[in-house]
Amino acid sequence: MRHLAVILWAFAALPAAAQQSMSGADFEAYTSGKTLFYGQSGQPYGAEVYHKNRRVQWSFLDGECKEGTWYEDAGQICFTYEENPDPQCWTFREGPTGLIAQFENNPAATELYEAQDIDQEMLCLGPKVGV
Repeated sequence: MRHLAVILWAFAALPAAAQQSMSGADFEAYTSGKTLFYGQSGQPYGAEVYHKNRRVQWSFLDGECKEGTWYEDAGQICFTYEENPDPQCWTFREGPTGLIAQFENNPAATELYEAQDIDQEMLCLGPKVGV
């Protein structure tokens, strides 16, 4: 009985936001109209602008931007982009300093987190023009 009490106490100490994935409605309320920067392993990873009607614009902070959309599917937030129609599905949850995203197409991948003050801008340089 004492062991059960310790286990229950440990789970009760976990924040509820860390335990539950965000629904599509929660994700939309959190992201709508924002530009969020994401980091991985202490380094800038990319940024995404969240427009109306679940439209997005993604960049790896290299000046190239991809237009796309997102939708909810089976508790995951899935993105499709203009050059890659294959869904990229993520589980988002709210952490103490912002969003935490787990790539569900490869659950072994490192999580992304919403970065704060990374001193970079999301620049879209426009389409490449050939010679």
